[in-house]
Amino acid sequence: MTQELDAGFAQDKVELVQSLVIPLSATEPAVIFKDRADVLNATFGYYGTRIVDGQPKAYFGGIKLKSGSFDGGYYFDHGRPGLYEVDLRTNRSKLVDSPAPEGFYRRWIVGPDGSVLALIDVRDANGEWVVRNGADTIIARGESHNGAAGLVATGPGGRTVIYRVQGEADEAPRWIEIALDGSGSESEFLPGVGIERLYKDSLTGQLIGYRPLGEDPHFFQSTSTSRARAVRKAFAGLNPSMLDWTSGLGRVLVNTHGNEDSGSFFIVDLAAMRADSVGLERPQIEPGDVGPISTVTYQASDGLEIEGILTLPPGREARQLPLVVLPHGGPHARDIAGFDWWAQAFASRGYAVFQPNFRGSTGRGVDFERAGYGEWGKKMQTDISDGVAKLAADGTIDPTRACIVGASYGGYAALAGVTLQNGLYRCAVSVAGVADLSLMSRIERRESGDSRIFTRSLEEELGPKSGLRAVSPRFNAAQADAPVLLIHGRDDTVVPYLQSEKMADALKDAGKPYELLELKGEDHWLSLGSTRLQMLKAAVSFVEKHNPPD
Repeated sequence: MTQELDAGFAQDKVELVQSLVIPLSATEPAVIFKDRADVLNATFGYYGTRIVDGQPKAYFGGIKLKSGSFDGGYYFDHGRPGLYEVDLRTNRSKLVDSPAPEGFYRRWIVGPDGSVLALIDVRDANGEWVVRNGADTIIARGESHNGAAGLVATGPGGRTVIYRVQGEADEAPRWIEIALDGSGSESEFLPGVGIERLYKDSLTGQLIGYRPLGEDPHFFQSTSTSRARAVRKAFAGLNPSMLDWTSGLGRVLVNTHGNEDSGSFFIVDLAAMRADSVGLERPQIEPGDVGPISTVTYQASDGLEIEGILTLPPGREARQLPLVVLPHGGPHARDIAGFDWWAQAFASRGYAVFQPNFRGSTGRGVDFERAGYGEWGKKMQTDISDGVAKLAADGTIDPTRACIVGASYGGYAALAGVTLQNGLYRCAVSVAGVADLSLMSRIERRESGDSRIFTRSLEEELGPKSGLRAVSPRFNAAQADAPVLLIHGRDDTVVPYLQSEKMADALKDAGKPYELLELKGEDHWLSLGSTRLQMLKAAVSFVEKHNPPD
């Protein structure tokens, strides 16, 4: 839910998250903290579930309110969460650990018995941090230039804690392991290994394995490693993801999606070597309705190797197809060769859909991600159009019949594709896109409370403030060479609706064709089914109008 805030806050509105316990019995779901007048009716972080004295307890961040308002009730005093234990049978909660001091933020690791094993405090002003164990003893401390320090997990064996830290801007983040009792010296954990995913025991929080970038999972118990690899081999080509598992990975809940699969769930019994289907994500989409998905590799204009995902329309020859370019948001995210509902919607209408993982994307290591720093509207943008050129050279698409569509950063890239670049696209659709980088920077700095470490991090990402206007589509609206559709949720707290309003005004002043669609009550994530469908229908219709598939 989105909550409007009064003038006493740095933000105009904030998104609040509620957590629900849904019993398997017929009793009603319970909202965490709903029955407590002295705690804000929202949760701020989930720290796991533990079995304590035979009973299930869950751990959430919660904000305690202060007593003594004029009507004898409670009022908001500060936004620093404490750690609460919630009895999942009764929904009763109790404070386990206090909030951080003013000027700090705090995160925890909860042990198997429900006690605090470790916590980290990071100072907003300068990135100083300390790690304490459950006895409140400082076991590590340091300073991170942009506050990039945090807890990872309890180490294998349960006697150590792993934390991550980045010192200076040009240093790669490191994972450090140290004994919980403070004895011995710290050591780097898995040095030089790019890690795509961690696996933890769901009832202890202990790290049991990891998956290196582009490789099969590795578990600290060899039997678990062989079982996890058997799962991935059994579902090769369908992006298998292990969602949950029993101890030792005897039974595993697996989700798959990809070619001829719009999303399936299986329970895999490795002892019996059997996989039972337990559900479909999109049962109305038949296997033959899923457009073929593949990975395309190409070189950017400066020689950097880039990957992109190509989705083709089902039943059509991959020659001279009309194209929808669909860059992802983030920008620190990535697309994989799997089922993507937005890409498949366009493919079902006869379009090839290209999702480039431009520099700055995740999944290729720290250096590739950092290659995007300061490259908004520059190399990150030409990485996208270089991919279009590759598809054109291969004869897969007709480069004169292309539109660009995206959300969040992808919305920025769509706007930049017809303002900072010209002659490439017949239309652009920006969903919750950034149009003015200077405005984004000012708002985000204000909402951070003018945090110095946040400001440093933002400048690293965007580049010097003096250059932001030149790469902002709003200030280049007069160069727009194709119609633009702006779609934005009114309750967006990540990229404010104001961004699309400003872009619409600039296009109007420049006499350029545009449309602005407001999604009432919608947030940045398109969380509501009705407005998500409204967005999809509008985007597809706009592209079909300006770039007909046949």
